[in-house]
Amino acid sequence: MSISHQFRYIFVIVLFALFIPQFSAYAQNAAAGIGLSPAITEGGATPGETQTHAINITNLSGVNQTYYIYEKDIVGVQDGGVPIFAENDTEKTGYELTEWVTADVTELNLDPGQEKTIQATIVVPPNATPGSHFGALVVSMQPPRMRETGAAVGYEVAHIISIRVAGDAIEDAQIRSFATGNFIYSDPVVDFNARVENKGSVLLRPYGPLEIYNMLGKRVAMITLNESKAGVFPFSTRDFQITWENENPGFGRYEAVLSMVYGEEGRITTISSTASFWILPMKIILPALGILFAIFLVIYISVRLYINKSIKMASGSTRRIVRRRKSGGMSALLLVIVVMLFVTALFLLVLLAFLA
Repeated sequence: MSISHQFRYIFVIVLFALFIPQFSAYAQNAAAGIGLSPAITEGGATPGETQTHAINITNLSGVNQTYYIYEKDIVGVQDGGVPIFAENDTEKTGYELTEWVTADVTELNLDPGQEKTIQATIVVPPNATPGSHFGALVVSMQPPRMRETGAAVGYEVAHIISIRVAGDAIEDAQIRSFATGNFIYSDPVVDFNARVENKGSVLLRPYGPLEIYNMLGKRVAMITLNESKAGVFPFSTRDFQITWENENPGFGRYEAVLSMVYGEEGRITTISSTASFWILPMKIILPALGILFAIFLVIYISVRLYINKSIKMASGSTRRIVRRRKSGGMSALLLVIVVMLFVTALFLLVLLAFLA
């Protein structure tokens, strides 16, 4: 196998790598009995280039098995990164490559525990479209013709192939949405979701820092979104989730700034978006409000008792007493309002200093 270093691209296609646990599950299931290694072939190529890749197939069952090998195109990706395999009547997307792929065998008979290596040859056409092309070699326990009629029920695994053809490919992505699951949180356990759209012709792996700032403008956390560098299929969207957990209680309004990068070295592009949310720790706020209400109540009762005592001690006519009652009532209300505002402001400042 020969791949030009000039056009060698390393694409860690995590969206396809999600298939690997399924391969492992097959390997552990004696009834399925199919083992594949490696699970993915990835890299770059130039138009007109020919590549050969070795694939190991193992019979993991306890009986003799016949396996059937055929090609399948990949036309998209489901939520969670699982590839969508093309049906026979599926409209072409321009990113297929199974017409370029040929296995040296289409049927393989293996004894229990036996392993055999097959060769997959990839011939890139001279007029191949620049950008990413996707497909798979499927190893099945049922012939393809039986699967087309819907008569077969069996097990199969797929060797994923991703080749990027050199040329003027389009790299273009944008963050369609970035938000938290809720607007208000009682605890500093905040879930973020970013939907990224790939508007180009190559597989993109956007990732980058998510910075969180409190209401004082202080950065309180920085985490990486899509740290595993999962890919976004061309002309499709993919959701990325991450959760931020803070050891401190947190209080007030927060702002999250997401900056993601994608592209080859030397042609890195940055996309960004912001989202805001509130943290109101009710386990702390409610008891504090209860204490604050108790303080207001004590102040109010004390003021009323003082005014009533002053009125009883006053002398004069009934009209004068009534006027003094009215005047005393307004003064008491004003005094209570002023004291409540002062105590409330003091309470918020103390709470902010403690939780921010």
